[in-house]
Amino acid sequence: MGGAPSKPGDPSRGLEVIGAGYSRTGTVSMQLALEKILDGPVIHGGTHMISREDDYNRKWVAAYEARRRGDTELCLKLLRELTRGYVGITDLPGINFLPELRQLYPDARVVLVTRDPERWWRSLGAVGKRTSPWYLPYLTAPVPGWRWIPTMMRLFLVSTKERSLGLKPDEKDPHRGGPQMIGKHNQSVRDQVPRDQLLEMDLKEGWEPLSKFLGRPVPEGPFPRANDAEAAEKVAKEMFVKCVLAWLTIFSGAGVGLYTGLMLWGRM
Repeated sequence: MGGAPSKPGDPSRGLEVIGAGYSRTGTVSMQLALEKILDGPVIHGGTHMISREDDYNRKWVAAYEARRRGDTELCLKLLRELTRGYVGITDLPGINFLPELRQLYPDARVVLVTRDPERWWRSLGAVGKRTSPWYLPYLTAPVPGWRWIPTMMRLFLVSTKERSLGLKPDEKDPHRGGPQMIGKHNQSVRDQVPRDQLLEMDLKEGWEPLSKFLGRPVPEGPFPRANDAEAAEKVAKEMFVKCVLAWLTIFSGAGVGLYTGLMLWGRM
C-alpha cells in the first residue's frame, strides 16, 4: 500500500487507464508509473481505503450494494463520484467494477499485470494473514473510514467469486484459495476487454510496453518499484494501534461517566 492517497485533480479529466491486475501484482508500482506517464492522480484502492474519509469507503460499499440490487444507475453515479478527477485506478475494489468503469469510460485503456501464480499466491497469503484477522470488524468499528473496510473486503471476495470464478453466491467455492485464482481473474479480464484496448505486461518489462500502449514518451528514470508487502505490514501495525487507542478512549470515557454518575447518585 502506498504511503498517502493521491488527491483528485482536474474534475474534467476522466479515467484514461484502468489497472485490472489482481492485488499483489505490483499495483502500487503501477499506480506510481501511471501518475508519471499520464501526469495526473491515480487511485490505488488499498491506499485510499485506509487513508480517505469515511464517506469514501461508504460509497464503495454503496456501489457494491447498488449493483447487487440491480440499480445500475446508482452504481454508475457512485463510481463516477469516486473516480472524478483521477486519470487512472489500480487494485481493489476497482478491479471488481471493470464492466461498470468501462461503461463510464469507454475509451479507457486496460492494463493487466501478470505474475507467476505460485509466487503471487504466496505473497497474497502472507499479506492477507497480517491484514485480515478475524477480529477486524470489531477492532475497526469505532474508527471512521476503517469501519467500512471489513464489509468492503467481504463484498470484494463475494464479487470476485461471482465474476472471476463464475460461481453463484450460494455455491461452495472449489477454488477457495490457490494459485489458479489469478489465472481465472486474468481470463475474466481478457473476456471483457477488446484486444486493442488491453495490455498484458510484467513489471520487469519496464516503461517500454506501457509507453507504447498509451502512446506516450518513455519517462526518464527507472520504472517505479514499491515494496507493497512491507508497506502493508507497517500499515496493519499502525491500524491496530490506532484502533486500540480508539477503544481505550471509549472505555475511559465510559468509565469516567459511570464513576461521575455514581458519585452524583451517592450525594442525592
